[in-house]
Amino acid sequence: MSMIYFLVQQTMFFSIPLLIVALGGMFSERSGIVNISLEGTMIMGAFTGLLFIHNVQGAIPGQPVLLIAMLIAALTGIAVSLSHAYASVNMKANQVISGTAINMFAPAFAIFVARMIQGVQQVTFKNEFRFDSVPILGNIPFFGPLLFQNAYITTLIGFLILAVAWITLNKTKFGLRLRSCGEHPQAADSVGINVYKMRYAGVCISGALAGVGGLIFVIPTSTEFNATVSGYGFLALAVLIFGQWKPGRILFAAFFFGLMKAIAAAYHGINFLQDLDIPSNIYKIIPYAATLVVLTFSSRKSQAPKAAGVPYDKGSR
Repeated sequence: MSMIYFLVQQTMFFSIPLLIVALGGMFSERSGIVNISLEGTMIMGAFTGLLFIHNVQGAIPGQPVLLIAMLIAALTGIAVSLSHAYASVNMKANQVISGTAINMFAPAFAIFVARMIQGVQQVTFKNEFRFDSVPILGNIPFFGPLLFQNAYITTLIGFLILAVAWITLNKTKFGLRLRSCGEHPQAADSVGINVYKMRYAGVCISGALAGVGGLIFVIPTSTEFNATVSGYGFLALAVLIFGQWKPGRILFAAFFFGLMKAIAAAYHGINFLQDLDIPSNIYKIIPYAATLVVLTFSSRKSQAPKAAGVPYDKGSR
């Protein structure tokens, strides 16, 4: 039973960031803007959030520091995504090239600024954010040790974001308008919906969630940030495609890929995997091999928004 608890907890560390970032990508693509800049936005969000933690840790108690850092990461993600939105919406630039430019810019910027500020590119911090046991919830039989012991507040926030995303997309006027802009922007415009504003909104939500996702990916897995999120932004795109741009399916996909990543990262703590005596490099390629296999089969039935990646010209019909 302890091995199950360990594996589920490790899976949560990897699944929750994937879930949040993929939900961000969903909002952008549902509005009609392909956002492959998730990787770069995660890097920027993680960098600013962890730089804040590095400088104030000790002066402010642990959990408030993390919550403020998440807010900073979200604002950073919005700022980065605005450049992608401007290029994609106003300039009608190729959305893949715009996103690629951000992915190339982000790590270089993070390394340059870190060296300018502190002389080294690594941003270090102390991990004081893990709960040994959440009061009351940690004592629940089975589910307490599974979800509320050796856990982070970010796990609960991730599920909260999922619930809000599902309600927003499926039960609100905003969600209906956002989806209409990704499916048929001309029809949306004809009934008075401002397609440009809705697409800006979708990309900004995407940036905020990607920034937060970058921060909470680094927190449980390391004590220093070296201008990388290990390709997680691209893995989140795979989760988004496998999840068919729907929150419920994205949750399932995030846990699947999170499990693959947990096995690759923590196989040495799983007895029966240790006994197999398989080289460590094999475990490390499991998440990426799984990505290729899953996308090969799921892409055949892909149900992407019809207008995703297509620049909208208000004057055209």
